[in-house]
Amino acid sequence: MPKELALTISDAVWESLQARSESSGHTIESLVHQMLAEALDVAHHSVFQVSTSGAIVQGLYQGSVTLGDLRNHGDLGLGTFVDLDGEMIVIDGCCYQARSDGSVRVASDDELTPFATVVSFAPALFMHTPPIDTFADLTGALDTVRTSANYITAIRIDGTFDHVRVRTACKHASGTHLVAATQDQQEFDFTDIAGSMVGFWSPPFTAAIGIEGYHLHFISDDRAHGGHVLDIRSGALKVNAQEVTDVHLSMPETADFAAADLTGDTAAAISIAEH
Repeated sequence: MPKELALTISDAVWESLQARSESSGHTIESLVHQMLAEALDVAHHSVFQVSTSGAIVQGLYQGSVTLGDLRNHGDLGLGTFVDLDGEMIVIDGCCYQARSDGSVRVASDDELTPFATVVSFAPALFMHTPPIDTFADLTGALDTVRTSANYITAIRIDGTFDHVRVRTACKHASGTHLVAATQDQQEFDFTDIAGSMVGFWSPPFTAAIGIEGYHLHFISDDRAHGGHVLDIRSGALKVNAQEVTDVHLSMPETADFAAADLTGDTAAAISIAEH
């Protein structure tokens, strides 16, 4: 969770911060985050992604990066597991697996992932949403916290939810097209549940490698329930967000990835699988 820091600075530093804020368009809070992170060598501005959405659409579900390595690159994010075995939730530096039987487990560092996205979360954008009746209401509220349509935005949402509907993908052999693999997904409805949603908003131009728009996974505070978010109803929710200006892409060094035809338009398949 984000921490608050109160400090006294000189007039000269304050004036420099104000000038930088006016010239860059970033808030002073965001600038301080950036400068501290750079001074401490924390990659707060970098998204680390394993593989591409196009590879997952084609059924390339073999693992290529260990979860231990993944966690070295970020403490918040989402993804999936070998053979599309459930939904990944990375929160507070811990990696959880929500499985199709409804269970949630802590995943071990030596396990592999075929697709995941994480960030070292250093939020600089904050808001409380109005009451939410649908997923569209939630995304509309989140649209107001973003300052640009051209940056990936990492998101964490905390609160008590009147209703959350999630799905978890079932295990499928590599080579099964994503649309076919998600036809037997399991869906779960949770009511009056405290928890968090984590994920990303990505611009349309990232569709060639990522998932355009909002992609959110849920996990309950007791870490017993989770999955890919399909719908939501709630009162006001606390939102922390971070716009990201750097992307590191780790492409699988496998024969299947090297030989795959990833030139097709995957937007329709992603939309079916995600929603």
